[in-house]
This record gives sequence, structure tokens and C-alpha cells, in this order.
Amino acid sequence: MTTPERPSQPPPAWLEVLNEQQLRAVVHPGGPLLVIAGAGTGKTRTLVYRVAWLLRQGVPAERVLLLTFTRRAAREMLNRAHALCRQSTSQVWGGTFHAVGNRLLRLYGNAVGLGPGFTVADESDSADMLGLIRTDLGYSSKEKRFPRKATIRSIYSRVVNSRDPLGEVLEREYPWCVEAERGLRQIFSRYTALKQERQVLDFDDLLLFWKYALDVPEVRDRMGGQFDHVLVDEYQDTNVIQAEILQGLRHANANVTAVGDDAQSIYSFRGATIRNILEFPERFPNTTIVTLEENYRSVQHVLDVANSVMEVARFRYTKNLWSKRRHGRQPVLITCMDEAEQARVVCDAVLEGVEQGSRLQDQAVLFRAGHHSDLLEIELARRSIPFHKYGGLKFVETAHVKDLVAFLRILENPHDDMSWFRVLEMVDGVGPKTVRRILDFLRESGLDFRHLAECPVPAAARAGFAGLVDVLVSIRGEKMPLAGQIERIRDFYDPVLERLYDNPIPRRRDLDQLETIARRYRSRASFVAELALDPPQSTADLSGPPHKDEDFLILSTMHSAKGCEWKSVYIIHAADGMIPSDMATDDEASIEEERRLFYVAITRAMDSLSVVFPLRYYHRKHRMGDAHTYAQLTRFMPERTVALFEQQHIGYTLPDDRAARSLIACTDADIRTRISEFWQDGDDS
Repeated sequence: MTTPERPSQPPPAWLEVLNEQQLRAVVHPGGPLLVIAGAGTGKTRTLVYRVAWLLRQGVPAERVLLLTFTRRAAREMLNRAHALCRQSTSQVWGGTFHAVGNRLLRLYGNAVGLGPGFTVADESDSADMLGLIRTDLGYSSKEKRFPRKATIRSIYSRVVNSRDPLGEVLEREYPWCVEAERGLRQIFSRYTALKQERQVLDFDDLLLFWKYALDVPEVRDRMGGQFDHVLVDEYQDTNVIQAEILQGLRHANANVTAVGDDAQSIYSFRGATIRNILEFPERFPNTTIVTLEENYRSVQHVLDVANSVMEVARFRYTKNLWSKRRHGRQPVLITCMDEAEQARVVCDAVLEGVEQGSRLQDQAVLFRAGHHSDLLEIELARRSIPFHKYGGLKFVETAHVKDLVAFLRILENPHDDMSWFRVLEMVDGVGPKTVRRILDFLRESGLDFRHLAECPVPAAARAGFAGLVDVLVSIRGEKMPLAGQIERIRDFYDPVLERLYDNPIPRRRDLDQLETIARRYRSRASFVAELALDPPQSTADLSGPPHKDEDFLILSTMHSAKGCEWKSVYIIHAADGMIPSDMATDDEASIEEERRLFYVAITRAMDSLSVVFPLRYYHRKHRMGDAHTYAQLTRFMPERTVALFEQQHIGYTLPDDRAARSLIACTDADIRTRISEFWQDGDDS
């Protein structure tokens, strides 16, 4: 590869920190650019520097679009770009596909029959809506099993994002739901009609409507013409619709930069497809491909293992990760008797790391599925080792936060039946039938909240209903600041909170936090939309007792570990059936994704990697039973990969080979003679 010419006139000093491949990507003059960024090779730095370079070259900030998979990532990248080039990045269009889609549809949605006042339903809200339709259509009876609302939502999203027919999706991903195909079609048809009627979009709709808007030539020209450059992070995690959106935006301008790693494509269950990054050069002719291979995270021993695992992958861009960090401990493959022994081994290793000066937070235990850490969690608790496990509900998915947001949603969009159901059923004496009567009355009165006071309700509900109506009428016009609206809603809701839920104190703290967040927003519409599109992650209600020790061990599924790094990583349950999961071995594509997931886990390790393999798994059908099976080492570690590890055997000893052969030689003849005597005829004489 030839060294790219550094720009004359004169190059900024901050370019000097880039390696050859990074520099080539950053100063790419124009046209399609695909950056294949191996794990730990400075992907984010390259993208940040490219944004800074474009601004320094005179591209107006408002004509740059940066698409990321979290809003935080976009914000941090733009802040770093500003620090580099000392030019404002506040006008750069940065955010997730869904957030940018929401913003553009407010401008261009009329082209696809969408008014600017639509509201966005989060995944939980859309699942609730599907659940109600399921009930209305009679599919909640006990006569025959039918998918639950969460499964229905998952099926719907998979069909929309993959563009595959419903029947194929059911056959491939949800075989137990095949018989429900006819009912699902009815539910999805009703769901689509209701959303259109109520001017509500779910997450999938944001992408669909954006894509369909780009199908209108005039809209495509105007929308795409807003941007001179489009940059996309984590391109390996995009789905079919997102790839089509990107192609539509670049219909008349080929300045597109996609950054990603095919070896880290692990989200097919969300509709992502590795084909997008593999087929990028076909979608965008004359693509320049730059491969980043110098790893800044891990020691070479760890990278040797990662390279070996991916060497036989069928669908990939060829790359060989290398590091200047040549010294470090050889990875360890620990074979132990069973899961209990595995838990003890990991705890011993973690505590040994602490004794050697490593913090608990510098160590992580990774596993394929959440339940794989059950026994380990018990052993950690027994040894008083604090830990944090990645997972849990998002802030806005907790019931009490969803309750309060539902008030804001109906104030913003009175057509939102799901939010009305949630709010009205807070009133004592109001059930589903009464809710439907109230909604019919509201529609007949032109959605004027003031007439709600005249709506007949059961006697037991009159006082509570009157209080609710008073709150809605008082803030309907949004004359008071948003934080003031929430404070007014809480006058009604806080007593409801204490009646409906346990642990009201931490829940009230969450609502205090929501009120504080609201002070940063000028409009109720933007606040409600952003909560749905980019929800906060934490909530005091789910955090449990605080750790008195500020340090804690990290437990994480492999999927949740993506994007993270630790000095020491322990991968447990390295047995076939666990890695890969026995639920993901139906076809070659699924197995290859499991291989990439294992690669992601390996490349989280900076200094030390331990892979733990239990030989025996017990089947606990009966409390006192001891039925078990012996496992095989994961298929992703063939002999050539195992040879890269130091091997340890815990809980049993293997005999010395020569001594074993000597014993066999001494006893072989005697044993054969004794066994043959079983078949000798006693009357041979």
C-alpha cells in the first residue's frame, strides 16, 4: 500500500497522530468510502477526525450528516471533532437513524401523508397496542395457544426490517408461531390502520416513512441535497431499510463514508444484516476500501487468538489484527469438572487479580446468555465480591415513568389511545369498558378536554376522574413551562403512585429526575419524542442496594459487552451448545454470527484472556438427581487455536502419558484372558 500524500497548505498538526490507514480514510477526497475497522483499531478516532477534516476543508457544518447508533456517541464524536478543528459542530446533523428520521419527517412527512404533529410510540407502547388488538380480535382465549404481545411485536419488527415475507420469518425464526400466521396478518393489518388513524409512528415506522419519502423523486432530491457528506458509524449493524435510506440520500451525491467491522456483525435478531457491509461496494460503485488492522487495545497474544477464530469465517473482509504490545500473558484455557467448579475458578482468579493490584472494575466475566451466570452470582455473593450485571429495563420502560409520560403523550396527541388507556385506568373504578366509553365520548366532542367533565362514569370513579380532568384541562394549552406541567401532573399522580406500586420512594426520585431533565426542553413535543428515541438507561428503582465498596466486578452477556474493554476478561461456558448457543445452529449464517460473537468477546481483553470450559453439565430435573452429560469444547476453538493457549486442568488430574501406557501394558493380557473366559464352554474336556 502506498503512503497517502499528506495535504499541502499546511496539514494540521493533529493529523500526525494517525497511522497510515487512518490518515488515508480521514483525508479521502470524496466518493464512497468504506472503512473496515477491526476491533480496537481506532474506528471512532478515524470517524471523528474525518468530520473535523471535512469542516476544516470548508464543508458547512449543517451540510454534514453523522449517523450513529446512540445519541451519546454522536454527541461525543462531535465534541471531539470541535476540540480538534476549533470549528463549531453544533449545526452538524448528528444522531441515530431513528432520531434523524424523526427530524426529517417533521419537515418532509407531508409527502407521505404524515402531519408534523405525529407522536412516536416506544417498543413497549407498540407491544401494548398489539396486545389490545390481539384481545379485541379474540386471540387471547384459552382454547388455543397464540403468541403473546412481546412476541408479536418482535415478529412484526423482524418482518418490517428484514423485508422478508411473514411466512418465511415464522418458518425461520418463530417456528412455534407458524399456525398463527393468519391471525398475525389480521393483527398487523389492524395495527397499521390504527397507527395511521391516530397519527402514531413506532420505531419501525420512522425508518419506513423515511424510506418511502425518499422514493418520491422531489423529496429525495431536496432531502439528499441538504447534505454534502453523510457518515455512518457501525455500518455492520444496519438493516435492509437503513441501507436503502442511505442509498436514497446519496442518489445524486456519492460522498458517503461507512465505518464498521464485518467481524462484529452480531445483531441479526434486531434485523441487522452482514450483507450490508459486504455488499457496500456493489451498492456504491467505485468505493474506496480502507482496512484498519493496527490494534491499540490488546496484547498480541489475544489478537492471535482472535485472528485464528476468524480465519475460517466464510463471509468476511480479510484482515489480520496486530499490535505493538508484544509482551503479555499467554491466554489461558481452563478445563474444570462442572459449573460449580467453574464458578470457584473464576472467583479465585478475580481475587488473585485484586491481590496483584487490579481493580474489580478492570475485570469482566462474559457469557453467551444471561442465565449462564446464575451459579457464578451465588458464588460471588458467598465470597462477598460485589458485582454489576449488564442488563435490566431502561429508565423509560419502568412502569411509573411510563405512567407520567403517558400524560404528556395524550396532551400532545389526543388520538393516542394507548396512553389514554394507561392514564384512565389509574382512576379507581375505571376499567377497559369504561375507558372505551370515555374515548368514544371524547371523539364525539371533538377531542375537547373541557367536555370530559360531562362524561358519565361509574360512581366509584367520579372523584378521581374529576381530578384527572381538572389536571388535563389546566395544562392542555401548554401555557406553563414543561417542568411546571409535570409538577401539576404529579399533584394528581403521586398519590396514585403510592397506591399502585411498592417502593414509592425510589420511584418518586425517578420522577424528580424526569422533571429535572424536562427543564432543558422548550417544547413538550420534543421532550416526548426524545424520550422515546433516546431513552436514559438507568433508574434507581432497579439498582438494588448500593455497594458500600465502590469497586465491583463486571458480569455481561457477550452482546452487551460490545464496545467495552477490560484489562482481564474471563469467558465462561466455552462448551458447544453454549458457545455457539444450541438455539443458533440451524444454518451456516447463524453459526457464523455466533463465531463473530465469540470474536467480539475475545477482543474485549486488553492484557489477559481466560476461557473456561466445564466438562460436565447436570440436568436438574429432580432435586436429588445426578444425571449429567459431558460437553465438548466450543467448535470455534479447533486444535490450531487451542495451541495458542496455556492449558490448565482444575478439579481433576490427568495421568502422566508414559506411566499410563506402562500400566496398560502390565494389565492388558490378564484382563483380556479373564474376559474371554465368559464365553468358554465348560465341557471342552
